[in-house]
Amino acid sequence: MRRIRTVILGAAGRDFHNFNVVFRTDPDHVVIAFTAQQIPHIADRSYPPDLAGPLYPEGIPVHPEQDLEALIRRSNVNLCVLSYSDLSYDDVGHLASRATAAGADFTMLGVRRTMLRSRLPVVSVCASRTGAGKSQTSRAVVRVLRGHGLRVAVLRHPMPYGDLSAQRVQRFADAADLERHDVTFEEREEYEPHIATGSVVWAGVDYGAILHAAEQEADVIVWDGGNNDTSFLEPDLAITVVDPHRPGHELTYHPGETNVRMADVVIMNKVDTAPAGNVKQVRANIRSINATAEILEAESPVEVEDPAVLRNRRVLAIEDGPTLTHGGMSIGAAMIGARQCGATLMDARPYAQGEIAEALRQYPHIREALPALGYGERQVEDMEATIEAAARAGAEAVAIGTPIDLARLLRIPIPHTRVGYSLRLRDEAALERILSPFTGRVPARV
Repeated sequence: MRRIRTVILGAAGRDFHNFNVVFRTDPDHVVIAFTAQQIPHIADRSYPPDLAGPLYPEGIPVHPEQDLEALIRRSNVNLCVLSYSDLSYDDVGHLASRATAAGADFTMLGVRRTMLRSRLPVVSVCASRTGAGKSQTSRAVVRVLRGHGLRVAVLRHPMPYGDLSAQRVQRFADAADLERHDVTFEEREEYEPHIATGSVVWAGVDYGAILHAAEQEADVIVWDGGNNDTSFLEPDLAITVVDPHRPGHELTYHPGETNVRMADVVIMNKVDTAPAGNVKQVRANIRSINATAEILEAESPVEVEDPAVLRNRRVLAIEDGPTLTHGGMSIGAAMIGARQCGATLMDARPYAQGEIAEALRQYPHIREALPALGYGERQVEDMEATIEAAARAGAEAVAIGTPIDLARLLRIPIPHTRVGYSLRLRDEAALERILSPFTGRVPARV
């Protein structure tokens, strides 16, 4: 029987996972290629043979998504499988039209088909959009579980942007592991805060192998999601974080709506800064698609490490990169914290250099903030050059709104301080209550 010639549309994460669990040993499909989008410098490489398996002795090439139509026609592709996240339904529809107009079918895989089952209890933390507050929620969940003496393994959504074979299974327990794996800024933003509180983070490419390794040294697994992607693991408790600063997005972004529909608990974050009408609308939207989930309200207070550094100065605000770029936000913790200190924000765009300038042109909604982009040495150099140019033009201080100590990774020639969010549930006992099934003696599943 003729094998179905397949292309997997991705962004170096979900695409590889879908291949591993569905297509790697499937004799009915042959994966011709992956395509890549959202993240710079992840195309024009290969998924290596040692990961692809014996059906793919030459590995599988990765092409830019912009070449999709030519790839379909040139390779007689029968099927395109959407395998990345944080896309508006308009974008999903356009991708479907591009594929079908070029002659291929277009599909998405059901979440249950791609979820791995752990022998340990699993709590998943996902979201309706990137930047909703998953990271501080995951850390809060871990604090409760560890406070009861449980060993917690944090499995983070993949960000394999380098040597894929070397990144098959990654364990991050201290700062040396971050250096050894040569992680990007985005990876540091997710791993470093967990490590700082004593947690071990697992990530990489092959989540079957990652899960097996993590299970050897844990009592409970916490899935710490990326973007608004669904969990790679079958959860015993599914928590979804939504953002009332973007009302309606919980119904119009893929696969964020799926996360809301599947949630046992929905946390409406940032209710302290979102308009009351937005909070009311988001609550109604949640109820329209999930009648049974418990809805919790949470505040995300902004904390400035050293307010005197920013007070009444001209400030360059550096924010979490993905939240600003494909997350669509134009404001973050650094901007809010700087304004609370009476600072005047500088528009970073006139001083942006190289690939940073290219990113700001690609995402014109970003105005008074600089996204912390560090996907390789070139972007790090361009970040430094951008900060230096802003300083020469009169920037007096930098507000660092990423979860990492950026000053250890970049030269910042003017005073700087860190700004961050924390999670504060209005029902202070809620996390203890919803996690109570996990905080006793937790038996392994059979």
